[in-house]
Amino acid sequence: MKTVLCYGDSLTWGYDAATLGRHAYEDRWPSVLAKALGPSVTVIAEGLNGRTTAYDDHLADCDRNGARILPTILHSHDPIDLVIILLGANDMKPVLCGTAFGAAQGVQRLVELVRHHAWSFDGSEQPEILIVSPPPICETANAAFAAMFAGGVEESAHLATLYRDLADELGCGFFDAGSVAATTPLDGVHLDAENTRAIGRGLEPIVRVMLGL
Repeated sequence: MKTVLCYGDSLTWGYDAATLGRHAYEDRWPSVLAKALGPSVTVIAEGLNGRTTAYDDHLADCDRNGARILPTILHSHDPIDLVIILLGANDMKPVLCGTAFGAAQGVQRLVELVRHHAWSFDGSEQPEILIVSPPPICETANAAFAAMFAGGVEESAHLATLYRDLADELGCGFFDAGSVAATTPLDGVHLDAENTRAIGRGLEPIVRVMLGL
C-alpha cells in the first residue's frame, strides 16, 4: 500500500466559489486522483482554506502557516511515499507576501522540512516530493477578492516557471496545474468542479511514475 499526502489550501479542500461552500467529495482533485490510482494507494487530502507556504496570517482563527504545521502533519500520516505540495495562491495576497518569488521560497522551505523530518519509524524511506504550481489568478468583478489579491494576476503568472526551476534544482517532481485547469472569474482564485477534477486527472500519470506503479 502506497500513501500520498496532498498538502494544499482551498484548492485542495475544494472551495466552491459558486455556492461559497465545498465541492462534492467526488469532485475534489485528491478524490479524483485516488479513484484513478485505485485501491493500492491511499490519498490523504490535507487542504486548509487560506493556507500559505510559509507566511503568517494573523487575521485567521487557525494556523495557516504551511511551514509551521507541516511537521505535525507529516507525523500524523507517517509513513508517506509521496508528498504533493499545491500551495502559493494565498501567498499572492500583498498583506502576507505578494510575490511569486516569495511563494517559491516558501515552497523551498516546505521541501526542506520534508527532507529533514524526523520520521517516526526506523528505516523509513524519505518520501518523493511533487511540487504543483497553482493555476494563475484571473481577473474578477468580485471587489473583495480583487482587493485581497491586488497584483496577484500578474505575480501568479510567474509561479509555474519559478516552481519548475525550483523542482529541477531540488530534484523534485513538477506539475503545472495551470496546464489543465483555470481559475473561475467568480472570484479569480478558486476552481469550478470541472477544473478541480481536471487537476486530479492531470496528476495521475506523473504520480504513477513517482510511486513506481
